[in-house]
Amino acid sequence: MTLLKTRASGLLVFLGLAFGFAWLGMVGAWALGYSLVNPLVQLPFAFAPALAAFVVRRWVTGEGFADAGLRLRLREAWPQYLMAWLGPAALVAATAAVAALFGVRLAPLDGQIAGLPGWALVAVLLLVVPLLTPIYWGEEFGWTGYLRQRVFVGRPVAATLATGLIWAVWHYPLAFVGYIEFDNVVVGLAVWTVSFVCQEIVLSWLRVRSDSVWTASLAHAGNNMVLALLVGFLLVDVDVTMVTVYITIPVAGLAAWVLATGRLAPLPDVDGRVNAEELAASTSSLG
Repeated sequence: MTLLKTRASGLLVFLGLAFGFAWLGMVGAWALGYSLVNPLVQLPFAFAPALAAFVVRRWVTGEGFADAGLRLRLREAWPQYLMAWLGPAALVAATAAVAALFGVRLAPLDGQIAGLPGWALVAVLLLVVPLLTPIYWGEEFGWTGYLRQRVFVGRPVAATLATGLIWAVWHYPLAFVGYIEFDNVVVGLAVWTVSFVCQEIVLSWLRVRSDSVWTASLAHAGNNMVLALLVGFLLVDVDVTMVTVYITIPVAGLAAWVLATGRLAPLPDVDGRVNAEELAASTSSLG
């Protein structure tokens, strides 16, 4: 099989498995009466992208895992880890400021969970996020660790936008099985899609700059466990579509900065060689 056909087959198998396992899991759980809000119900399909990437790398294309970003690289990538860990909390503050500018009344964080003061709630969530990072690796190993490097090879912006769009569509069934309820599904999904694309730009930036999928996984955990949760507490009287809009505004600003400054391009190593991601892209091009 030619390289072109091998890489194309890999993408098709990856998408088929990632969507197939996840969508069957979402709809199946809903049909059986399980709540998709329950994190334990989400676990099986949360790892669908990782499973798909593993199957393709190991058995379909045989390309292995050299460019998968599996090394932690804590010493080299500590600035990215710090941004991934604390960034979602900063985005909470930015989102609250945006909502306040639009005249939204903010609810206090004090007492939202088990009588905890607001500062303690934030601290607990920040401590929990690293512990939950391996769960969110289940998505990032597939999206930023495989798909983004295999679509639009050599065009990092196009690859990132395509990955964000596919990632958004992957979530669409959740709008019909009780996980998230939009007053207007079409408008809600459109806003959700923009939000996912903006998030993917930021996650890809962390992935590229750190040369590790773990920074994106940490930020993904923070987006869900800090940003989404705390903003949900603060904007308690706001419908879910507008909550998504308010969250997306500062994330979009950060994403625009990433794009404007060209930060999605792979960095050279100290001796001038490109990093593992760019090397793999150059040897696995679809043509």
